[in-house]
Amino acid sequence: MRLNIRKFIFAIGIFVVLWLIISYSSIFVPEDKSKNSASRMEVELDKLQNKMRDQLSDSYKLLEKVKSRLKKTEEKSIEDIARESFKAENDIDMALDGSIVLPILVIACDRVTVKRCLDNLVKFRPDKDTFPIIVSQDCGHNETYKVIRSFTDADPSITVVQQPELSEIPLPRAKVKFKGYYKIARHYRFALNHVLVGLEYDAVIIVEDDLDISPDFFEYFLGTYPLLYKDPSIWCISAWNDNGKKELIDLSRPELLHRTDFFPGLGWLLKRDTWLQLEPKWPEAFFDDWLRDPQNTQGRACIRPEISRTYSFGKIGVSKGLFFDMHLRYMQLNMEFVGFTKLNLTYLLKDNYDSSYTELVASLPETSPEEVMAGASTESALRVSYSSAKTYRKAAKKLGLMDDFRSGIPRTAYRGIVTCFIRNRRVYLAPNYEWTKYDPSWG
Repeated sequence: MRLNIRKFIFAIGIFVVLWLIISYSSIFVPEDKSKNSASRMEVELDKLQNKMRDQLSDSYKLLEKVKSRLKKTEEKSIEDIARESFKAENDIDMALDGSIVLPILVIACDRVTVKRCLDNLVKFRPDKDTFPIIVSQDCGHNETYKVIRSFTDADPSITVVQQPELSEIPLPRAKVKFKGYYKIARHYRFALNHVLVGLEYDAVIIVEDDLDISPDFFEYFLGTYPLLYKDPSIWCISAWNDNGKKELIDLSRPELLHRTDFFPGLGWLLKRDTWLQLEPKWPEAFFDDWLRDPQNTQGRACIRPEISRTYSFGKIGVSKGLFFDMHLRYMQLNMEFVGFTKLNLTYLLKDNYDSSYTELVASLPETSPEEVMAGASTESALRVSYSSAKTYRKAAKKLGLMDDFRSGIPRTAYRGIVTCFIRNRRVYLAPNYEWTKYDPSWG
């Protein structure tokens, strides 16, 4: 029995020793480093792949959101454009078929000669419904009011409203001499708000109480009115040519119209939405020159005729007759009826006009003002160049053009170019450099 126990203990000991040897030998056996390294790399790659997959998934989700938002925005823009285009086309059609309403706003003060203006408006007005007449009177002048009432009493399509604010405007001593211009600006603000905001007309034709009109005055505005909807670069239609003297215009082309960067005034058409942009910034005085600053009109243009559709007979006004004697009395009023509603006026749209206009002028032979006035050239069109305000004034005076600037813009200029018609030749007074914008330092 003792022997068996010893053998059993001996066997157990051998087993334990062998077990320990086998167990500890696995600890000290060198590892297969390349196999473990590859294994770890594979694990890391798997993790990286999973991470990239998650990031890509998030990116795709974000991209889809962006695409969806852009699509909605794009669809909305297209809808807006389509809606605006549809409205514009409808407005154009309405203007052409005569269902549009264009009120005439007569700015009056203390001149009983407003009768002459109203007589002509009534004489040439083709349709009372299309062209209602609204007289806005400032100054509180009773005799002038009686004249206006003689028209309103006889014709319900003619109405009158009186400016309620007649108080003196407090001004420093240096500006007292300009108080007339302050009152005019105040009156215009009231009158335009009355017609375009109070009465909610879509547009208005503005004339002053000292203007005669041409036989096709109403036809001119009815035909050109659609351009305001067709071309957002146009903000006004004017009946006036600042260089409209007989010797500076082509009397054989009464249908010819031009684009201009210079606000002409003296009979002009304005849309309500444009007025709503201008009204909050409306100046206290000299509103016409304020409208000649591109910053105030967002660099947009006006349409003006070769031959004026208005003529100013008001010698006495805030300018004391000086401007009338020097310029206004010599202006030519068109007397030939032109059917503007039947003409294709798309040549006046910016996309059609600009490139062809500048290319034409650049291609013309260059000459001097002296040669133009001497009639030396046989060319049908010529170009006279200028390089500065001084050389412009010199050339303009020689040609008989008005030579002043407003916010750096010469009268009637478009893209720096002033056109006229002298001795049976079209003349373009143009910069001899690549024009980009006007220089306010020119005046």
